[in-house]
Amino acid sequence: MAQIFDIELRNSWVYARDLGTHLLIGALLFGMSRSLQRFMVTATAIFTTLTFGNAMKLAILGAPVAPDDFVAARNMFLLLDGWQLATAIALVTVPLALLVWSIDWRRGWSWANVGLLGAGVAAVMLAPAPITRALDANLGNSVWNQPGNFAARGLPLHLLQETARNLSRRVAPPTQVEVTEAFAVVEDGTKSDFVKVSSQSDTRRRNVHMIVLESFWDPTLLTASKLSADPFDPAFRALWRAGGESHLLSPVFGGYTANTEFEVLCGFPVTEDNVFFETGLKRSAPCLPTHLVEAGYHTLASHPNAASFWNRVNAYQRIGIQTYWSDRDFLRDDMNRNFLSDASLYRQVLEKIGPELRDNRPLFDYVLTYFGHLDYPLNERRPKAIHAAPGHETVEAYANTVYYKSRELMAFLKELRQQDPDGVIVLFGDHLPALGPNFGGYTESGVLKSQRGDFDDSMMRTLVRTPLVVIDGQRGPVKLGDVPAFQIPALLLELLGDRRPSIMDLANRDPEKAPIRPLPGLNVTLADTETKVCRDGESKDPACERSAHWVEAIKTLRTDIFSGEQHTLKDLDPPGGRFREASVGTAAQHSDQL
Repeated sequence: MAQIFDIELRNSWVYARDLGTHLLIGALLFGMSRSLQRFMVTATAIFTTLTFGNAMKLAILGAPVAPDDFVAARNMFLLLDGWQLATAIALVTVPLALLVWSIDWRRGWSWANVGLLGAGVAAVMLAPAPITRALDANLGNSVWNQPGNFAARGLPLHLLQETARNLSRRVAPPTQVEVTEAFAVVEDGTKSDFVKVSSQSDTRRRNVHMIVLESFWDPTLLTASKLSADPFDPAFRALWRAGGESHLLSPVFGGYTANTEFEVLCGFPVTEDNVFFETGLKRSAPCLPTHLVEAGYHTLASHPNAASFWNRVNAYQRIGIQTYWSDRDFLRDDMNRNFLSDASLYRQVLEKIGPELRDNRPLFDYVLTYFGHLDYPLNERRPKAIHAAPGHETVEAYANTVYYKSRELMAFLKELRQQDPDGVIVLFGDHLPALGPNFGGYTESGVLKSQRGDFDDSMMRTLVRTPLVVIDGQRGPVKLGDVPAFQIPALLLELLGDRRPSIMDLANRDPEKAPIRPLPGLNVTLADTETKVCRDGESKDPACERSAHWVEAIKTLRTDIFSGEQHTLKDLDPPGGRFREASVGTAAQHSDQL
């Protein structure tokens, strides 16, 4: 894997320890096997699949395999078709089938080894916290540098350590006292001025259109690729420039779009390396869609992927989406391989919402595009328009994807603004694109380093920075600067002149009067062009300690609202006025009945 993916363990001692853990697992497998031949075939298949899968994730997304990946694996199958889908299925089913085939079920020694494995699993499940502490003490742990963790442990120990950590996080939800203390921390800050933009002076309920663009980013920054032209539509470039070339700060790189969705719809940051729609969103909550439903809006979402991907059916219901159009609701008439084109998606969305744009009832129109995934396929209607230097084929494919995405977007915006000139429109990229192993595509131009642990502060900012455009109806684009994704809901309510108490306001308060972009194991604090990265356990800077304290308070409130007892909604008087318990209960009941 070192030769193929440029990924290897840290030193000879780690290699020896990793070899020892593999031999221990191999001994247990051999103790269950019918023959040496069956053991060799099975062990080779299992170890190769795990090692290859881990190397692929490290190379593409910059992080090793984690326990949540096994839960989320079913979603990946929904992105694939043809030989890719067949290969993915084989990688899962073949090792499992070989394991069943290799075991001698009639031998007592086989059952003894099964019992040993079962006892190990039970120990991890029953005592995850002590195991985590012991492994951390001996092997170390860096929350923000997961590749470094893998390099210091090897794959089996890394999976054991992170599985124990994952299980140990399952603690009781915050108590009312803990929530009260978290509010005290949040109230110490003042509301950030950067979301204070001019709002409507009248009480018109304007439509809101939110467009989430898959992997949408500016490839002209990749100077080493020597692109033959600017992939962005000149009209988009002008629109973005009119808005001050603002940026959204995403919680993810290269994937996990659902975490960006949660932030822009609910107003709280995702701070762990898992999909919050699947692991943290357990309760109905007054997110932006529910908040707008209470004001008489019809809330709908459009995404031409399988409805259940990233648990969106349940997640959308719990946050107040009333209508969800997924793959079965769209005609697959213009496909880039298995991805519906943006042009077709936009056309069909306009056809669906057209009658509602002429009604008096306001609309929250949420559109998540599907076209733009690795390896950036195009159909025959979209010939290559951009060329790159030799050896930069992936960047070239991505640049051509952006070429068509930006033009299809601008055609849609032209029609949408004609039909709804007063509507508020917000559009942004969900995350940076994956362009090659170990941040390949970026490293050649000096935009990023090949390992996340080597990023300087400005690179951490670049890692999460995508184009953002907010159009305030006929007033045009709004200049915002860099906006963390979780502060988008409060920004939209400000534009709408909606002063009702809202949970979306809570994460707009910070101790430094500057945006904070929490990421797993670190916080990125932003002040104009300056960037300060505070890594867990590495800085005693007072500002870093204050930002970490604030993030922990926000996490407590988030856990309480989305998976806890919801003391925040029922019992407390947060800044800006009391939440109305009756209306929250009504919204939650409505969401649960969808």
